[in-house]
Amino acid sequence: MDAQINGLTLAYTDEGKGMPVVFVHGFPLNRNMWAPQVQALSRQHRVITVDLRGHGESDAPLWRYTMEQFADDLTGVLDHLSIQQAVMAGLSMGGYILFAFYRKYANRVNALILSDTRAQPDTDEGRAGRFNMAQSAYTQGSGAIADVMLSKLLCPASLHTRPELVQQVRGMITAMTLGGIAGDLMGMADRPDSVPLLRTIACPTLIIVGELDLATPPSDARLMSEQIPGAQLKIIPGAAHLPNLEQPEAFNDAVRSFLASIA
Repeated sequence: MDAQINGLTLAYTDEGKGMPVVFVHGFPLNRNMWAPQVQALSRQHRVITVDLRGHGESDAPLWRYTMEQFADDLTGVLDHLSIQQAVMAGLSMGGYILFAFYRKYANRVNALILSDTRAQPDTDEGRAGRFNMAQSAYTQGSGAIADVMLSKLLCPASLHTRPELVQQVRGMITAMTLGGIAGDLMGMADRPDSVPLLRTIACPTLIIVGELDLATPPSDARLMSEQIPGAQLKIIPGAAHLPNLEQPEAFNDAVRSFLASIA
């Protein structure tokens, strides 16, 4: 399905009935990364996944993106679906977007699920790395981004023993346009420090992280869990930056238990 939001066509999936749960994907992926969650959780809940601008089947305008723009797009999707309040779940860049979403639209948030993300802004080194990645995409295409990102997204065991998973993730990355890749990278590099926001988060919050995540390690997750009042922390063994795909049963169990606790 798709909707006209903020002058763009945004694609989304809407499955099941009950408490609405919106899943926000990371860079450089799309809503298909949430397939195991849609399948498992839509039996009890209304599960919505969105292709952000620049990703999947949504439009990919060629210009700078911001986390606030993504948040506005998500609000437009909620309005389109007549959803006043939802559980908002985001992984990696999806988490950065949810910090922006909470700043602007806290009244729309029933609860938060923050997976494999961080509240701190990029360091100077991190911003330089994003600039260099954008240059690689420009000169070598999305395949070069896949070559760099796969080892950051998946743990060594998955890379060596799960070729279907590797191909699935690679396919999502190589489907991205240059506009989407560059837009994301600029938006992430410019995002603000969200650490001061953490203590103000007043809704139930679950923080999930892969035990082997090197991009946003468990130490980042612990910082968030210590600062957000009442936050729960779940560390998933045998997973890196994409625990929802590498260990979907453990991930789904954590989300299911959290949703039951707030129902």
